[in-house]
Amino acid sequence: MTRVLVLNAGSSSLKFEVVVLGADERAGGVVERIGEPGGVADHTDAVRRVLADLGSAPDAVGHRIVHGGTRFSQPTLVDDAVEAAIADLADLAPLHNPPGLAGIRAARTVLPDVPHVAVFDTAFHTTLPDHAATYAIDRAVAQQYGIRRYGFHGTSFRSVSRAAARFLDRPLEDLRMIVLHLGNGASACAIDGGRSIDTSMGLTPLEGLVMGTRSGDVDPGVLFHLSRTGFSVDDLDALLNRRSGLAGLAGSNDLRDVAAAAERGDADATLAIEVLLHRLRKYLGAYAAELGGVDAVVFTAGIGENAGWLRARAVERLGFLGIHVDLERNAGSGARRISPEGAAVDVLVVPTDEELEIAQQTAEAAGT
Repeated sequence: MTRVLVLNAGSSSLKFEVVVLGADERAGGVVERIGEPGGVADHTDAVRRVLADLGSAPDAVGHRIVHGGTRFSQPTLVDDAVEAAIADLADLAPLHNPPGLAGIRAARTVLPDVPHVAVFDTAFHTTLPDHAATYAIDRAVAQQYGIRRYGFHGTSFRSVSRAAARFLDRPLEDLRMIVLHLGNGASACAIDGGRSIDTSMGLTPLEGLVMGTRSGDVDPGVLFHLSRTGFSVDDLDALLNRRSGLAGLAGSNDLRDVAAAAERGDADATLAIEVLLHRLRKYLGAYAAELGGVDAVVFTAGIGENAGWLRARAVERLGFLGIHVDLERNAGSGARRISPEGAAVDVLVVPTDEELEIAQQTAEAAGT
């Protein structure tokens, strides 16, 4: 049995989970208010607190890192050179990579004799073909500044696609599937034979589906227009990342609140849901075309696993593709098939387990 400590560091928090591979043993929590009054001083103190709770050192530590650029396509043992490379990628993920790096440095300080592994959200999407990864802008500019589609939620997509194949008792290599990771952050992925061939998030996690506070797809001309009216770059960043999506349309980033308001007849909430569904259907149809047909559609993450009404409405116009939802099956819980018996496309709900996936990849990379 291998005991892996999985860390997910934010700017002022440190989420952790201990996964004992080979046994059904897990425990976790979060250290909050890092660097704030009433909290611990820094990430190093936070790791010390976690270690005190654990009572003994783990066999390995896995770190969730959002952006690996084109350099990191696999889980990677961390050394000083890897730390430096993650720091170099901070411009591509300024909100995520610096806290992740702080977590790595803190954990390596507290646990210097334990292998540390960086697991990258972007790694699963390094299989994207060039035509899916390339934006149609000046090639010299794109190459100079690393502008391309990277994609995110890769750890979830890898975990869920494998679990879906096991559920269906079919080889992953034979399956064409569309996985919808729907939470406060949301993205879609077209997976052919276990390989990502397209995904809705791009250079950053802003592109694609409508999210809790993020706009998803928007005409870049909107930004030029607003900048000419006096919006700064920081204003535009805040608008699209923090004041858009469900929050911008309906006043709340929580789909449950928006749905409840729509039930009461709130026009803004009703429109927000219709915009969200419109975008979902567009990606489902587009990815079915890219895959040349689809064997399975898989819903996962907080909204994807729990909002049965959203799943049903997302596919209600896709019967021509063989995609249907059985309302009785849709009302259940846990991993399950929610399409009717004999349907041409299997529609599944598969809970995501990113911590287990990170733990497994960490143990493999560390050789523990």
